[in-house]
Amino acid sequence: MTQQDQDHQLKRVLGFWDLMGSAVGQIIGAGIMSLTGAAIALTGKSVPIAFIISAVLVVFQSIPFVFFNSTIRTNGGQYTIVQLLVDRRLGGFFTIIGILGNLSLAMYALSAADYLMGLIGFGNRTIIALIVLTLFYVINAVGIDMFAKVQNVMVILLVIALVIFTVFGLGEVDWAGMTTEGEWMTDGVMGLMQASSLLTFATGGGTVVVSLAGEAKEPTKDIPRVIIISTLFVAVLYAVMSCVAVGVLPLEQTAGASLVDTARAILPYPLFVFFIIGGAECALASTLNNQFASSTKPIMQATWDGWFPASWGRLNKQKVPIIYLTVLYVIGLLTILTGMDIDAIGSLVLLISAVNSLIVTYGMMNLEKVIPEEWAASKFHVSHGTLVVFFILAELANFLNLYLNARGKSAALLIGNVIMAVAALAYSFSRYNSGKVTGEVTYEKA
Repeated sequence: MTQQDQDHQLKRVLGFWDLMGSAVGQIIGAGIMSLTGAAIALTGKSVPIAFIISAVLVVFQSIPFVFFNSTIRTNGGQYTIVQLLVDRRLGGFFTIIGILGNLSLAMYALSAADYLMGLIGFGNRTIIALIVLTLFYVINAVGIDMFAKVQNVMVILLVIALVIFTVFGLGEVDWAGMTTEGEWMTDGVMGLMQASSLLTFATGGGTVVVSLAGEAKEPTKDIPRVIIISTLFVAVLYAVMSCVAVGVLPLEQTAGASLVDTARAILPYPLFVFFIIGGAECALASTLNNQFASSTKPIMQATWDGWFPASWGRLNKQKVPIIYLTVLYVIGLLTILTGMDIDAIGSLVLLISAVNSLIVTYGMMNLEKVIPEEWAASKFHVSHGTLVVFFILAELANFLNLYLNARGKSAALLIGNVIMAVAALAYSFSRYNSGKVTGEVTYEKA
């Protein structure tokens, strides 16, 4: 192994349960905690159906990642998929758009502040959010080992808290009132579909472990299983929990609101406190923690490939891409300080993510052409016809998701997305044509 290879070697310490903790923590954070109220405002008491539909869309979108990650080990996650299976010239574009997607770091920190203030009854939202953001920046700077230990503890507390909320809440649900006229599908079929599309940001997230393949012990074995199991597990949990979220209190109290009031109404005070700390706070914090860990890896690999100055991609003594970790921290910090609305952040991130999903899924059709031997050896290998069917379903889900998230958005927001995309594309082609981007896509055979 050359010195450069040693400098670029990540710690391969993550096992199946570490990856499962990462996936579950990523999925649960934004969904039931941050966006349920917004989904209720769109579709009323039919929000459990919206969660189920969103899960179906996410499963379709996730299957191509299961196929790809059963073949090879990569450090760059979705970035490497684009480089290997789509077009080398798009690497810079994909990476820049991915960086912008980390505006959601602020959403998690702000939501964590909201829940804490709901518990203690006072506090400065901005200061609390900045403290939360800084804490998990430091945890990730220490190394992937510390990330995994903290993540696993938070996910255990999180699952216990959500089960308590669900068990106590189901007995309080007004089942007869769930289909009350005027409160079910309040904005018709389109409102239901828009809520479902919004909630893909809740039920999605299992594919985040793709970016941790370089630090996994057995990525081609564990990552596909984690994507499938974590998505199905959380989808079932969400469907049940959302019945409590919308069926206990009057609709006007839950639409656009967090789960604090519902939890206060159904739980004894000690369990309410545990729900806020072990449930809401751990859900949001585990997602924040995971995003810091996973989002740096595609940017790091892109830098090693020449898309950005080489010095930016260096690893510290703990094998952490510290410069990019700091960049993400600054993005979150500035977003918090500018006071962007949580719903606005969610909409912006969803539009950006939808574009990237279209590109990545398109590349999956080249899987059997570019790495035929690895694909043939995969335990998830399917025939060409089956692969095409899954590809079409995934792209249909991606297009539907993009349309529903773009529908109703302001012209300024849509124009802003287009401007960012054009600027990123211009940089990508310019950098590639400069000759500074390496000609080889780096990956390891399983």
